[in-house]
Amino acid sequence: MFLSGFLFLFILVLNLIMATFGYKMEKENYNPDPDLQKIHTNPEKFKNGIILALIEHGSVIALTILLFITFSSYNLALGMVWLIFRTGEGLIQFINEPNYWRLLNIARKYSNSKGPEKNSLSNLARTIFNKKDNRFKFAMICWSVGTLSFSIVLVTSGIVPEIIGWLGIVSSILVGSTTGMKLAKPNSKDYTAMGGLSAILFEIIIGILLIYYSII
Repeated sequence: MFLSGFLFLFILVLNLIMATFGYKMEKENYNPDPDLQKIHTNPEKFKNGIILALIEHGSVIALTILLFITFSSYNLALGMVWLIFRTGEGLIQFINEPNYWRLLNIARKYSNSKGPEKNSLSNLARTIFNKKDNRFKFAMICWSVGTLSFSIVLVTSGIVPEIIGWLGIVSSILVGSTTGMKLAKPNSKDYTAMGGLSAILFEIIIGILLIYYSII
């Protein structure tokens, strides 16, 4: 239980650090040109961001397995849903990274190119990121389904105060519905931040509570 709580918080911290290294999960109206310049200027920083992302994806899978071991006895069927979908989330994220790593080589060529070649490299980088963005959205759908099943267990089992489980249910529904809307209608108004903030709040609270309950 302690390790599960720790990993909830550790994953959130990793996401914050990754962002400072220039690692992007998703971004509306992505413009690759300034990013390619930044990558070329400091390729080690970009590499470190991807390495941290790989650790984050592995931590998601580790957390999933730990929670299944800890809580599946309360509801095995929901535990299996959690295990399948959140493992899928981590694996989808892993699939992104080899392609994202290609931006290092593209950035190097981009800095020395002109005219049509420069535009071609910029378009290639945009294509790579757009694919990453779409895959991330599918990963968030997996997060939503997995977290919904886990949150239902929290509500029905009495492991933590019921309101925390309900926060997880609301967060998972918000993330799933707003992300699904963006996948179905990419040009629609973006409400994903609302789900993202509620998800962060839920994971901070459940992480702290699991650590607390493991100590007392």
